[in-house]
Amino acid sequence: MDRNGESEQQLRQKQAELRERVDAIRRDFKSGLDPDFEEQAVQLENAEVLDALLKQALTELEEIEQKLRRREK
Repeated sequence: MDRNGESEQQLRQKQAELRERVDAIRRDFKSGLDPDFEEQAVQLENAEVLDALLKQALTELEEIEQKLRRREK
């Protein structure tokens, strides 16, 4: 367990969840804009939130991967 009481299994589970989240957000960005202008407006508003969530998930993922690398040493 690390200082936060997380086991390797918990870290790996969180890592998998974060990777899935990152992939889902990236797929959403790649899907492009809807042809409907009203829907486009909603998508563009959501893009800011998705970008923030992506950055947060990538930061958490990097922290977990660092913890796992330290355990391997």
